Amino acid sequence: MKLSKGNLFIITAASGTGKTSLVKALVADNPNIKVSISFTTRQPRVGEKDGEDYFFLDEINFKKMIENDEFLETAKCHGALYGTSKLTVKEALEKGEDIILEIDYQGAFSVKKLFPESISIFIIPPSIGALEDRLNNRGQDSKEDIKLRVAAARNEMSHLEEFDYVTINDDFEKALFELKAIIQSKPEAFKLKTKNQILNYKYLIGELKK
Repeated sequence: MKLSKGNLFIITAASGTGKTSLVKALVADNPNIKVSISFTTRQPRVGEKDGEDYFFLDEINFKKMIENDEFLETAKCHGALYGTSKLTVKEALEKGEDIILEIDYQGAFSVKKLFPESISIFIIPPSIGALEDRLNNRGQDSKEDIKLRVAAARNEMSHLEEFDYVTINDDFEKALFELKAIIQSKPEAFKLKTKNQILNYKYLIGELKK
């Protein structure tokens, strides 16, 4: 598929990295950008609303949507299914709207094949210890679940070389500034290209992927 008028941005990060908060702040400052709302079979977390954070549905109806070829991409993460509506993204791009997809690396690769002009961004934590602290502090997961999420995070981060850009969320405002630079194609975005980040943060990235 070729992008029509709008731009498609793919943002991926391990659970607990701060992706959702960063994307919300990014969209709040950039009204011309919209976030595509994913479908999921997982249970809503405290404060989440159907149709705003996700479209929540059961596995039977999710699989019906797969059979009807309604998804741009699907993925299974921590036992739940996630999917992006093909029609929603296509219509938004044709209207000239810029769209953000918050999806995992599997979905990112699928979308990149369909939309090679899309821009992919991977957000990483400053350390595994910081990631564990964030997961503990949000109080949503058991110790066993946190271990599983950290293991999954290492697996996800082992694929970051295949993304266009990498940003480190060690400071929220700095990470937000960098996301804006990428989205707005500012000169500051050049240093955030993945090949440059791997050179600049070789030790950190190596530690995250162990």
